[in-house]
Amino acid sequence: MYFSIIIPVYNRPDEIKELLESLLISDFDKPYEIVIVEDGSSVPCNEEIEIFKKNLNISYYFKENSGPGDSRNFGMKIAKGDYFIIFDSDCIIPKHYLSEVEKELANKYVDCFGGSDAALDSFSSIQKAINFAMTSFLTTGGIRGGSEKLSKFQPRSFNMGISKKAFQTSKGFGNIHPGEDPDLSIRLWKLGYNTRLFPNAFVYHKRRIDWNKFYVQVNKFGKARPILDSWYPKYSKLTFFFPTLFIFGLAMSVVLFFFGITFPILCYLFYYLLIFISAGIQSKSLEIGFLALIAVSKQFFGYGKGFLESFIKVKILKQNPEKAFPELFFKVKS
Repeated sequence: MYFSIIIPVYNRPDEIKELLESLLISDFDKPYEIVIVEDGSSVPCNEEIEIFKKNLNISYYFKENSGPGDSRNFGMKIAKGDYFIIFDSDCIIPKHYLSEVEKELANKYVDCFGGSDAALDSFSSIQKAINFAMTSFLTTGGIRGGSEKLSKFQPRSFNMGISKKAFQTSKGFGNIHPGEDPDLSIRLWKLGYNTRLFPNAFVYHKRRIDWNKFYVQVNKFGKARPILDSWYPKYSKLTFFFPTLFIFGLAMSVVLFFFGITFPILCYLFYYLLIFISAGIQSKSLEIGFLALIAVSKQFFGYGKGFLESFIKVKILKQNPEKAFPELFFKVKS
């Protein structure tokens, strides 16, 4: 099986350099190619790529900006492999990654897989706190952190693989962003393809992010979910409402506290204490324990607010998603 690694990039030459450096020390000893798609960047990474062409089989393409989903599709259309592996540019790849993917596919083949993400010691404290918020069982149920309890795992596009056959049949990613990865997963299921988590095929996801960018990102995640639910009501879950309910519950618990009813606010305080202890123990850092409280709060408030806004506009008022939230849709140009 010949792998094609597909990497869309937008104004991130330093990230591409780190990613390619990590692939240089891969223990995978079979041929594979790397397809890098520059998505209309004003700061291209062609000079960084030239450094690695002597040691890695890299092809590089520059196209007009049309978003990460369309750029991944662009790369898969021109790739030579029969199985595509997709990374975000802010990922660092463990040396065992490709060998692990090959082993998983040999043991139990699947046309689409996803892997989890982890944090390196070199990551900033904020990056580690955000990684905890995005991967902990206490926040997302461990879905992004490697939980195998899901009957149908939805691969995330920062770390996923898809066969050439499945890509051609599904036509790849749609133009919604974020939300393009669950959209693709559901369409693959409807076409009869299976998806699976490869628990040991994780990447180190840097999440090039500060607090404000993190809030904006999770807010967009929240806005995308009711849109996906309106497209695929069969796959809607009550758990998608939890962040919004968390916000309302916290507000109500504060009001009740002033009326002498303390139990609800104590429940919230206990939950935040669990977050602090869990993040602190996992990272062996009190600082990251405290920062995790900020990360989780921004995650719930950002996602919950976005979900509520989108639910009202899309599900109740029946507005057209592309008109209600144009910032979530790219115009496909390739």
